[in-house]
Amino acid sequence: MRRGLLKEHSSILNAVLHLLDWAGIIFAAWLAHRLYLGNSSLPAAYGVVIGIVVLLSALLFPRFNLYEAWRGASLFDEVRAMTLAWALVLSLLFAFAFTTKMGIQFSRGWIGIWSVLGWSALVCGRLLLRVGLRWLRSHGYNQRRIVIVGTEGLGEELAERLLISPWIGLQVTGFFNVGGGAPQPGVPVLGGLPDVADYVAKARIDQVWIALPLKDQDKVESLLHELRHSVVDIRFVPDIFGFRLLNHSVTEVAGFPVMNLSATPMVGVNRLVKAVEDRLLALLILLMISPLMLLIALGVKLSSPGPVLFKQGRLGWDGQPFKVYKFRSMVVHQETGGQLTQASRGDARVTPFGAFLRRSSLDELPQFFNVLQGTMSIVGPRPHAISHNEQYKELIDDYMQRHKVKPGITGWAQINGWRGETDTLEKMSKRVEYDLYYIENWSLWFDLRIILLTVFKGFINKNAY
Repeated sequence: MRRGLLKEHSSILNAVLHLLDWAGIIFAAWLAHRLYLGNSSLPAAYGVVIGIVVLLSALLFPRFNLYEAWRGASLFDEVRAMTLAWALVLSLLFAFAFTTKMGIQFSRGWIGIWSVLGWSALVCGRLLLRVGLRWLRSHGYNQRRIVIVGTEGLGEELAERLLISPWIGLQVTGFFNVGGGAPQPGVPVLGGLPDVADYVAKARIDQVWIALPLKDQDKVESLLHELRHSVVDIRFVPDIFGFRLLNHSVTEVAGFPVMNLSATPMVGVNRLVKAVEDRLLALLILLMISPLMLLIALGVKLSSPGPVLFKQGRLGWDGQPFKVYKFRSMVVHQETGGQLTQASRGDARVTPFGAFLRRSSLDELPQFFNVLQGTMSIVGPRPHAISHNEQYKELIDDYMQRHKVKPGITGWAQINGWRGETDTLEKMSKRVEYDLYYIENWSLWFDLRIILLTVFKGFINKNAY
């Protein structure tokens, strides 16, 4: 309940919203034909035009952020975005009809009525969605638990506005007092600036909102440094009302401009696309490589005593632990003092057959089962051992941001040569740099590009031993 009734199924709801938009467009086209031409049966040529419009909508609507969260934003802004997107779709349709001279085959009256009815259907769908979400949030569903870090003035006013706007779905669980002042009654003071990171690490918090004046840049930087190990979303509410902004875009929540500082790209339809991509490709690949995996399993069993699979705890999406699967490439042994030692060149623990598996990356093949389980993706930052996370998160400030997405079997860092042993801080820093670039620039096409490059250059690497 605290995580939100809808939050756990946001990808499904996002897909449903896509389908509702497409259904509204199709229904509006049918209704326009029925009203203007008096015929309920659409000719095949009209069906082709409707299909083109639906396809254009599927491609262009996401560019206007119509399937991103509009929580707290005004209805006017959402309707404006929808209007611009629909106008662009129609403009492209008209341009296509003019260029191909197909326009003479269709009733201009039908097109005109469909344009109006289609816009009405799209807007009414968003309006009904807002009414439904407002009702759910006002009754305690679909809530995000947040804490506010602020001072008197901006921080207090932000807490007050969120308290009187329960329909937004942001539950203020506490206030961290920085330099004086206190929030409205009903919001507990949880401490000061030094207490934020510890509280976030222990409590189930979705977002941290920083409401500090711009002059307190040093405090903001200090807080971000303290939260570098956390994977919660961080939002900054800058006091910029005295500035004139030109071509600047910010999210508005309860009348406040909000800038996302740290957030995952796997929200809404992106999450659905990534899930479908992973499950579909993993299933196809496993069907193709199953004979090879059986031969490898037999080779592991014959090479040395012990299990075929090696299982080890790693950190995944949102820093949650999971078990990663690999073909065992070392002799069964116990690490001294529980410490994990990375494999190095000439490592005596690696069997001859295991060395071949590691050089060719064939030991990673069981991780396609991780992908089917949902604990990993085909493409993403490589998961590191938990002890290595503990070591490097203190040495590389943005290290834990790698966990904003699911870990992957292959990744942007790996195909660029940053795989294998990370025996120096520089090597790990470069790997993190490439991982963060992937997260910041993620797209389906980027994933497919990485998969293709992995086939040609990602299996064999001089650093894998």
